[in-house]
Amino acid sequence: MPFAAGTRLGPYEIIAPAGSGGMGEVYRGRDYHGLDTRLDRTVAIKILPSHLSTNPQAKERFEREAKSISAQQHANIIISLTHWIRPGRTGRQGLVHKD
Repeated sequence: MPFAAGTRLGPYEIIAPAGSGGMGEVYRGRDYHGLDTRLDRTVAIKILPSHLSTNPQAKERFEREAKSISAQQHANIIISLTHWIRPGRTGRQGLVHKD
C-alpha cells in the first residue's frame, strides 16, 4: 500500500514516490529530527512492501541490506540514517538514507 504525500513516519515526512522494485517502495522524504525544519534535509525512504512483510526471507534480506549499507563509509555510497520494524501484525520495515 503506497504512502501518500504528507504521511509522517516518525521524524520523516513522505514528499513523493521516487520508485519501486521487487524489494521495496522508495519515497523522497524530509527529515524532521528535532522538529527543526530549517535544515530542510531531503532523505530517501525505502519501505518493504506490505505483500512481503510476512515473508521471513524478504524481511531477513531487507535487514541484511540495512546492516550492509550502515557499515559502509565512502563518499560515493549512501549513508543509512535508520532502520525500523513497525510493530504489529504487518511488521513492515523501512530504511532511511541521507540524500
